[in-house]
Amino acid sequence: MSTEQEKPELQVDEENQQQEHTEVGEHEYTIDELKLELAEAKRQAHENWDKAVRAQAESENLKRRTQKDLEDAHKFALTGFAKELLPVLDSLVLGLQAATGDSEEVQKFREGSELTLKQLESAFARFKIEPIEPLGQPFSAELHQAVAVHPDPSVEPNTVINVFQKGYALNGRLLRPAMVVVAKAAEQPAVNSPGIDEQA
Repeated sequence: MSTEQEKPELQVDEENQQQEHTEVGEHEYTIDELKLELAEAKRQAHENWDKAVRAQAESENLKRRTQKDLEDAHKFALTGFAKELLPVLDSLVLGLQAATGDSEEVQKFREGSELTLKQLESAFARFKIEPIEPLGQPFSAELHQAVAVHPDPSVEPNTVINVFQKGYALNGRLLRPAMVVVAKAAEQPAVNSPGIDEQA
């Protein structure tokens, strides 16, 4: 068999395959089939739109959370350092209270300590570390730590009547609660209940 005879058979096979492809490609869709495909395409488009909207919302939420975390990190970066400085401030105040006497050395010590205390308080103020001054205020469990209660008829019950240790807040966030004594209502004497007449 010659190669020329093989070519026409190959060409016939290719032509048959091309006719099959064109017949499949030329399939005419019915209106119902087109409606079904359109409905499916709309459903997929709606799903994709929904996914895109959700992804955008999640991205916005993540951006806001990250921004807030960053702002908080800047605002409260000094928390640990400030907590470590508070005992130093307390010791300085106690040293000033203990420095009594009229000698020249004690006076110089007091002046130097008072100046140091003012500088430290000024630095605290610059960095938004603020003291909590609860004396005479109603007791708040969020800001105060009650170390004792004491009856005091001259003030309303639940009022702070003494401060053992100042509390501090950094940018409005509590660093350390104030240690306080709280007033309670004066105890009423027990009313004698009528006793049982033992002679009866």
